[in-house]
Amino acid sequence: MDTLTRIRAFIDVVEAEGFSAAARRTGRSKALLSKYVRELEDELGALLLNRTTRQFSLTEAGHTYYRSAADILKEIDNLADLVRENNADLRGRLRVSVPRSFIDAEVGQSLIDFAAEHPDLSLEIVAEDRFVDLIEEGFDLALRVTKLDDSGLIARKLADFRIFACVSPAFLEKYGPIENPQDLANLPVLIDTNNRTHSNIRFKKPSGQLLNVNVSGPIEVNSPQATLRAAVKGLGLAMLPDFIAERHLEQGLLVSVLDSYLPSDRGIYAVYPHRRYLPAKVRVFVDFLHGWFRKAAP
Repeated sequence: MDTLTRIRAFIDVVEAEGFSAAARRTGRSKALLSKYVRELEDELGALLLNRTTRQFSLTEAGHTYYRSAADILKEIDNLADLVRENNADLRGRLRVSVPRSFIDAEVGQSLIDFAAEHPDLSLEIVAEDRFVDLIEEGFDLALRVTKLDDSGLIARKLADFRIFACVSPAFLEKYGPIENPQDLANLPVLIDTNNRTHSNIRFKKPSGQLLNVNVSGPIEVNSPQATLRAAVKGLGLAMLPDFIAERHLEQGLLVSVLDSYLPSDRGIYAVYPHRRYLPAKVRVFVDFLHGWFRKAAP
């Protein structure tokens, strides 16, 4: 049995957070995975996992070995992808982190369309509204809907998007016109706690000066879809990305306000770790989404 197979078994167990879960994910038996990990430990002369009947944890040596071994295996897999790319043979697993707001909106169809076009590639979509650590958590790439901060990651913009301040027509009838961001300090605002600033909304004056407004309201929820529904009901103003609000704005269920005060430097990005060899599956995925958005743009 070669060392590479033992290393893969160890990494599978760590990333699945257990032998049983790794066995289900890989199709190998729990006993075989345990055997491979034990042989790897014997080969290294070091304990990598602390095992109990209910759980396991990485030893200090296990942490060190996992970080380096995972990077080495990525490079090996990437080299294999480069060779397969010449034959248009995309196989294996592509693990992608996406925001819930993206996958639940119409733009989430882009991921389904990609999976349909590449049936031999297993697409694992993990939807959660936090910035994952791509390397530590074993992701090939992430989609981020944001103003992208400087980081050590490689990023490619897939599309621009806007943020709208949305209210229902009934809301405007009740509270009157909203002409200045400071007006929101005295109005009910629906807070999506996924936003990093939460109840502090940043606006940009036509002069370029930034303006922060502290707001409050009847609902705080980590879901833009929930704030959308609450805004349609007239419960408050919601800050929503265009790919969620646009259809409701077109139908007149919502009205946008303060348009001249909202920043326009937002984008949908694909981000991935800088590696010597970019996996073909990542490049093809990013190229597909870039093309998908170009076709979908009005």
